[in-house]
Amino acid sequence: MQLLSSRRFRAAAASIAVLGLFLTGCTAERDFSYTPPAQVDAALPDDTVAAMQDAVNNALVASGATGAVVGVWVPWSGTWVSGVGTQDPGAGAEISTDMAFRIGDVTRLMTCDVLYGLADDGIVELDAPVPDYVSGVPDLTEATLVDLCNATTGVGSSEAAAKPAWMSTPERRWAPLELAASGLGAARSAPGTYNGADVNYLLLGLALERASGRTASELIAEYVTEPLGLANTSLPSPAAAPPSSDAVMEGHYLSPVEGGYNCAAPVDITTMSSSTGYTDSGVVSTIEDLGRYAQAEAAQALRTEEEPDRFAAPLPAFDGAPSWQQATGGASLVGSLVGQYGWTPGYATAAYSDPATGFTVAVSLNDSTLGGTIASYLSWELAAIASKAPAASGETAPEFGLPFTAEQYHQAIADTAVACVAPPAG
Repeated sequence: MQLLSSRRFRAAAASIAVLGLFLTGCTAERDFSYTPPAQVDAALPDDTVAAMQDAVNNALVASGATGAVVGVWVPWSGTWVSGVGTQDPGAGAEISTDMAFRIGDVTRLMTCDVLYGLADDGIVELDAPVPDYVSGVPDLTEATLVDLCNATTGVGSSEAAAKPAWMSTPERRWAPLELAASGLGAARSAPGTYNGADVNYLLLGLALERASGRTASELIAEYVTEPLGLANTSLPSPAAAPPSSDAVMEGHYLSPVEGGYNCAAPVDITTMSSSTGYTDSGVVSTIEDLGRYAQAEAAQALRTEEEPDRFAAPLPAFDGAPSWQQATGGASLVGSLVGQYGWTPGYATAAYSDPATGFTVAVSLNDSTLGGTIASYLSWELAAIASKAPAASGETAPEFGLPFTAEQYHQAIADTAVACVAPPAG
């Protein structure tokens, strides 16, 4: 019981820390300590905010979303946290920054946090074979738990096969192996190469539950949300529900019609089972929590052991990817930024942070029609804009830059836009 007591002590310590984006440092006797970079307590300059507002508006139009929550934290310059747009087309309620949403594939980072936390605590070994903990996968004898985290096992994705059922029966409860089945039966990529398939994280969540004797929800609370004081972040129970019992950004998708989508009548899918995403994409959060998590995650603040370095051996994010776009450890690595992006029915989310400076960007759109691509592009565009924010009075801007421009991803978002078409009469 010493481990559990230690983790609870960490959670208690974090809960009394100063909230906002950054946590205060912890005392030396604690197992968990995290001293983030200082954050200027000011708004970002008006011209920077105006450019970012324009970027978000462009992404809303392109994605079919009607609203977004956005957070940008530039430690040497200021912050911008905003709700943009409305819950639905027309005169819908305005989006506010306290609204909860589903974080999609950012969940993968948390699942890998649990793996490394259990390994640091001596409960599992990173190189343990997958069949040691997951039954029904005898063909994965050469794959390990860390291979699942790195998405290098070669297993396929279940997303395309499961998507119609997610949309038509969002209240359905899925068993992890049931959800993973179509991906396990699909054609496989070469082991050792990154493919980002969801099945890796579904199997990893199941393995971690069986190794620890705790549910995935309990593990994410113990190893991630409680230590960091993320009061509004959790992997909910599988009972169909909105992302929170409090304020919620409603999620939706667009119905296809001939030639495009019916953008005037989005389909609400706010209420659904978290088992749809489980340990791949099932976590819910708020923008302040998501920013705080991304900043701590990039710095690997949750680790109690320095080795092995989770992000030491990244692989190309896809065949032909630019050298600055890589992936490993459940993360998307974009230049110096560490984070993740993706979608779950109703939402597209991205969050990234620079481990050296604490520079952090997080965004969630309330439409999942085009998957997570536009959310990722928007986060990169916002990062490119905010990275040029001047230092506040008395501050010094660090040597920090990105290998892409805001203009590049503003255009990429426009080029990816949904085609809005009026539905046939009658």
